[in-house]
Amino acid sequence: MNVLGIDSATEACSAAIWRDNAVITHRFETMRRGHAEVLMCLVKDVTQRATLTFRDIDLIVTTVGPGGFTGLRIGLASARALALAGRIPIIGVTTLEAIAQAQSPAGKPFLIALDSKRADIYVQLFDDAKRPLCEPGAMLPSDIEPILPSGPVAIGGNASMAILDAISDRAPALERLIGPTLPDAAIIAAIGAARYSKNPNLTAPPKPLYLRSPDAHLPTVQIQ
Repeated sequence: MNVLGIDSATEACSAAIWRDNAVITHRFETMRRGHAEVLMCLVKDVTQRATLTFRDIDLIVTTVGPGGFTGLRIGLASARALALAGRIPIIGVTTLEAIAQAQSPAGKPFLIALDSKRADIYVQLFDDAKRPLCEPGAMLPSDIEPILPSGPVAIGGNASMAILDAISDRAPALERLIGPTLPDAAIIAAIGAARYSKNPNLTAPPKPLYLRSPDAHLPTVQIQ
């Protein structure tokens, strides 16, 4: 099975082809802006380097958030368009679980923290087997300590230092993970392939996962 992984939800843009339990081709670029111009170029590149056409793709996996509104919509729209054009099944994966699955075993519960570009942080807690212990949420760093279990906890993601600084009184019980801090299409493709192999019916069009309202608002128009 040829699986195409796509991500543009955060400060990175990536695409990967997964086949036979391994990543065949992979592109990953860090960027704050320009996802719309780069994503489909990466998709085309990894597909060509895998000597595939879009008609050879059996499954598309994309991130659904949380993340930046613009980048997230770009990735979802691109994945849906490819899936619709090629009649290809599509699966959504959250950015937090993608980062969690990329970590080396911590041997303890761990929190993935993702920068939201605002005062709050996107977070989700996982057990030592990388299974989620709670739903994704958006919280201020100073409010996160009550959701952490007692005892040692590891923290990963690109907002991990903000949490460590906010709850420094628990420093002896906290460990910073050194694994990837952003979602990667290579991991996303592997997660989706495993999920699809267990349940091929999980192919409803993925919807964006928003944990807070957008910064931009329509102007208020007063009618005289």
